[in-house]
This record gives sequence, structure tokens and C-alpha cells, in this order.
Amino acid sequence: MKSPDLSSLIQAVQDSFLANLKLASVSPHNPVVVYDTPPPWQIVGTGNYAAVFAHPDYPQQVVKVYAPGRLGWEQEVEVYRRLGSHPAFSECCYAAPNFLVLKRLHGITLYDCLIQGLSIPEQVILDIDNALVFARQRGLFPHDVHGRNVMMAQGRGLVVDISDFLKPEPCQAWDDIKRGYYWLYRPLLERRSIRVPVLILDQIRAFYRGYRACKKFLPPSS
Repeated sequence: MKSPDLSSLIQAVQDSFLANLKLASVSPHNPVVVYDTPPPWQIVGTGNYAAVFAHPDYPQQVVKVYAPGRLGWEQEVEVYRRLGSHPAFSECCYAAPNFLVLKRLHGITLYDCLIQGLSIPEQVILDIDNALVFARQRGLFPHDVHGRNVMMAQGRGLVVDISDFLKPEPCQAWDDIKRGYYWLYRPLLERRSIRVPVLILDQIRAFYRGYRACKKFLPPSS
């Protein structure tokens, strides 16, 4: 049975929020664009499929809305069903076509940690590793796990975006993040509180995408 707070949140979403929200997917490889967010709702984040919003009266939940024409809602519902309850993942509180009500995870993405010069302890990496093992044990395929999709909260690791966890194709994104963490971040940045400019991070992101795209066409190493 839904709690009164959750019931009133769902009613607010269905009665007014969705009708006044304007968002679109301009490019399949870039985050969706939110053109108008009805107050007092606030944007929490955007991804390639959907945007996430919060209402100040409901601090424990967020609402994820899929952009028109973007697929993936049914798959995300199934992923949350398989995950059930785990401290490193959110939970689906309610699902209706094209939107989800999720348990809110509070923290800061590893991407933003680099921008702000915040130290990322190894426990964060280990927690995320363990969470991905848990997901695989539930028949899922962790996919597209990168610095914007994982968070740090009180020194522990969280996985924010699981929308692609039904894709069976191998994905090296998290392994590459870990490699960068142990080879570069820990010896060079961890104890220096160095802020990495957004421009540099975005250039690294663009280079990485190009590298991964080119690698698909290379013969496997012997």
C-alpha cells in the first residue's frame, strides 16, 4: 500500500506536473533538454533518455520522466524489480508509462568530485564494485557506469543510473574508470585537492568516446 506522502506525490505528478513539463531528446548521444520545469519542481539531473526532478515537499523521492520518443521505461522498471533493495541502488516506488517515482539518493557524482577537488576514498570504488557484482547475480548486465552515473555519499559509493542494465553487450566503462582511479587519481590527485576544470573533463569524455568507438573496429589483441 502506498504511503499518504507517496500517494499525494503521484497525484501531483499526474494532475499537473507532467502536463506543464516540457522536455525533449535532441540528440540520442547527449542529455535530454528541459525547456520548462513547473515550480516548485527542480531538476536533479538529466540523462540521454530522461530527466530527474524533485519537489521540496517530498525530499525522499524523485520523479524520473522519459523524453517523448525515447524507449527504455519498461526495461528500467524490470531492472528495479530484479534489484529489489540494496544500499547502493535506488528503488522504484511507483511506475506509470514514461515516468518513475524513485527513492532519492543523496550524494555527489564522482564527476563533480573531480571538479570540486573532493577526495574520493577507495571505499567508494569498492562499494560500487560490490553493487555491480550484486546486479550481475540478479541476471543484470552493468552498462554505461561512468563518473556521472555514480555518486559518493558520506564516503560510500552509490550507483545512480541503472537504465541500461538489461543490455547484454560488454561494457568496459567502469573498468576504465577504475583503471584511471588507481593509475592516475590516487597517485596524483587524491591528497592534493586539485580541481579539474570542466573543459578538461569534457575533453577526456569526448576522447574516451572516440577511443571506444574506434576500438570496436580493431581486431582483438592476441
